[in-house]
Amino acid sequence: MVRRHELTNAQWERIAGLLPETGSPGGRWADHRTVVNGVLYRTRTGIPWRDLPERYGSWQTVYERHRRWSADGTWSRILRALQAGADATAPDADGSWAVNVDSTLCRAHQHAAGARHAPPADHPEKGVAPVWTKGREALGRSRGGMTSKVHLLADDRCRPLVWLTSPGQRGDSPMFIPLMQALNVARTGIGRPRTRPDRARGDKAYSSRANRVYLRKRGIKATIAQPDDQRAKRRRRGRTGGRPPAFDREQYRQRNTVERTIGKLKQHRAVATRYDKRDYIFNGTLATAAIVIWLRDLIKEPSDTA
Repeated sequence: MVRRHELTNAQWERIAGLLPETGSPGGRWADHRTVVNGVLYRTRTGIPWRDLPERYGSWQTVYERHRRWSADGTWSRILRALQAGADATAPDADGSWAVNVDSTLCRAHQHAAGARHAPPADHPEKGVAPVWTKGREALGRSRGGMTSKVHLLADDRCRPLVWLTSPGQRGDSPMFIPLMQALNVARTGIGRPRTRPDRARGDKAYSSRANRVYLRKRGIKATIAQPDDQRAKRRRRGRTGGRPPAFDREQYRQRNTVERTIGKLKQHRAVATRYDKRDYIFNGTLATAAIVIWLRDLIKEPSDTA
């Protein structure tokens, strides 16, 4: 029987081959499916690890495997495999591939503070996707308390493509170029990964000269709203102000897909409220939530429960 927040048989078959091998013969190694379901249950409900239902086995085992797979990039590799061919499965009306950018604040629980500054013991110093940076836990302090910010790129089918975390007080515009540079979608057939979409959509927070120049140099169409102060400044300069940037209102209406993607991610309570002390573990939690979103999009089953 498949319980709420657990993988169906079809979903499990989709990712089973992407998981690491089990332990050595003769050793005791908890079943991968049981552990994965335990991780997903905790991500969705946000309960403390110690309060996991007994059907998932030892909570230490579930937590340790989630921590390990967050450190070595296992969750990221699974998500990357599910994303293969995303540029072909989410085409725009004209057949092009568009991405949408936005950010969201995640309130950090008081237990998220106080992390040690040492790297995880099994963190790979050299790898294709480093997940830990010294002195960076993406926690910021404000009048409302501790917060983390998730900067996200999503496609037109409300599926997360890539994200970066930062302290909550960090601005949106400075993170746009690093976010675009992190975009890397594998092809389903022969060819290099897709790193350049045909169009990028964003709200007024991303309207800066540096961002527009970056998109222009890479041949990416920009659909970014311009704030009133930038318009007024251009008018005051007269002829030297240059022409206003092109803006397609019909295209801009589709930017809501990234906001809907954020809503899907925050249905997982361990994402809406950050409980993880370490940034690399919080990114692993984000990856598990994204994996669920992708599996539900790729495998449509009437038995899926919200």
